[in-house]
Amino acid sequence: MIILGTLIIGIGLGLRTARKRNGTRLDMAQYAAGYGIAFALLGVLVTIVIERSIT
Repeated sequence: MIILGTLIIGIGLGLRTARKRNGTRLDMAQYAAGYGIAFALLGVLVTIVIERSIT
């Protein structure tokens, strides 16, 4: 759930960033994908840290 949450947050931030910079639809898609991947990776790391600390 953490990974999906961070993915959605990343996509939202990517879309917002592209809109602020007056990007086209392709720019918005690229920013959303890039931010989504980065935030999902961050979510994976957080999940691993939480799982390691519990066990």
